Amino acid sequence: QVQLVESGGGLVQAGGSLRLSCAASGRTFSSYAMGWFRQAPGKEREFVASITRSGGNTLYADSVKGRFTISRDNAKNTVYLQMNSLKPEDSAVYSCAISRLAGATTGYGMEYWGKGTLVTVSS
Repeated sequence: QVQLVESGGGLVQAGGSLRLSCAASGRTFSSYAMGWFRQAPGKEREFVASITRSGGNTLYADSVKGRFTISRDNAKNTVYLQMNSLKPEDSAVYSCAISRLAGATTGYGMEYWGKGTLVTVSS
């Protein structure tokens, strides 16, 4: 049974930073790409970032490029999202997902999802 558990969310002022973590179990973590997605109230879930199984390649949404960094530690079965220069429009529930593919995508192939962690950015 695949489980993904996110942590690290919270309340931060605009311009601040947060680091999200997602611990995975129940699947050979290092064989699959991982992704981060977010959903703000009243909006659809949107892609944030993804990373290949090796960590060698990454994809980012234009809205977070240059501010967010996705990384992974395959020895710890964990994927991270470092978020800098946060803006109020970044406020959302952030969820991680594990793909059935090795390559990073903006959503295609993502198979299992965590419940998410809330990030609130105050102005």
